Amino acid sequence: MTISHFPSAPVAAMPMTLPKRPSTLFRFTDFIRRRHWTFYAGSAIFLVIIVLLVIAPWISPYNPAQQSLRLRLNAPSAAYWLGTDHLGRDVLSRLLIGGRFTVTIAAITVILSVAIGTFIGIISGRSRGVVDEVLMRVVDLLIAIPDVVIAIFLVAIFGPGYGTLIASLTIVGWTPFARLARGLTLSINSREYMRAAEVLGCTRRFIIFRHVIPNTIWPIAAVAFLRFGHKLITVGGLSFLGLGVQPPAADWALMLADAQAYAERMPILVIAPGLAIFLSALSVTWIGHGLNMDTRKPNGH
Repeated sequence: MTISHFPSAPVAAMPMTLPKRPSTLFRFTDFIRRRHWTFYAGSAIFLVIIVLLVIAPWISPYNPAQQSLRLRLNAPSAAYWLGTDHLGRDVLSRLLIGGRFTVTIAAITVILSVAIGTFIGIISGRSRGVVDEVLMRVVDLLIAIPDVVIAIFLVAIFGPGYGTLIASLTIVGWTPFARLARGLTLSINSREYMRAAEVLGCTRRFIIFRHVIPNTIWPIAAVAFLRFGHKLITVGGLSFLGLGVQPPAADWALMLADAQAYAERMPILVIAPGLAIFLSALSVTWIGHGLNMDTRKPNGH
C-alpha cells in the first residue's frame, strides 16, 4: 500500500505591520489632559495677566507718568478705579504698564537660565569624566552665592538698570537647570534605545536632539515655571531695594516702595501691586506644580 503525498497549498504570508507611533500632537494633547487641576487654574490666571499686560497701552485710561498734585491720593472712583498715588498718577494705569517690566525681566531671566543650564547639563551628562567634574564644581560654587549679592556687586560696577538686573539673576539662575538636565541625561544614558543609537553609530548631535532633549523638556519646563514665580518675587525685591528698575518707570515693586508712607491712608496703593505680584507668582507656581502631577498615576508623578 502506497501513501500518496499531496502538495500542500501555499500559505499566504501575513504582512507584518509595525505599531504606528502616536503623532506629536496626540502625545502633547494626552500629556496636557493628564495634568493636575492646578495646571489649568494657573494657566487661566496667567493667561489673563499676560493678555492684560499685552493690551495695556490700549486699555490704560491715563498716561502712567502723568502727574497732577491736585489729584494726589484720591480714593478709588468712577474716574480713577484704583485711585491715584502721592503724585496724582493713576494707579490702574501704572499697574498695567508696570507689570510689563516685571514679568518681562523675569521671563527673559528664566529663558536665558533654561537655555544655558540645559546646554551645560546635557554636555556634562553626556561627557562625564573631567568635563563633568569641572562643570559640576562650577555649579556648586555659583549655587552658593545669593542673587542679591551678585546684584549689589554688578550695580556697584555698572549701575542699576535692566541689563544689570537680568545679568545678576542669570549668572546664578542657570545652575538648578544644569543639575536637573545632568541628572535626567545620566538617567537617559542607561536606557536601551540610547545604547542602540550609540551602537548604530548615531552622531552625538542626533542623539541629543532625538533622544535626550525630548525626554528632558517637560521636567525642565515644570521647574522653569516654578523658578519663574521665584524670579518674579526676586525682581520685585531687588527693584524695591533700588537695585533694579529705577524711577520714574512704572514697576510693581517701585509702586510698593512709593506706597510705604501712605499705606495707612491709602491701603489700595499697597494692595494693588502686592496682589498683582502674588497672583502672578501663584499662577506660574501652579503651572509648574501641575506639570509635575499626572492624574493617572497613583503617586501623581
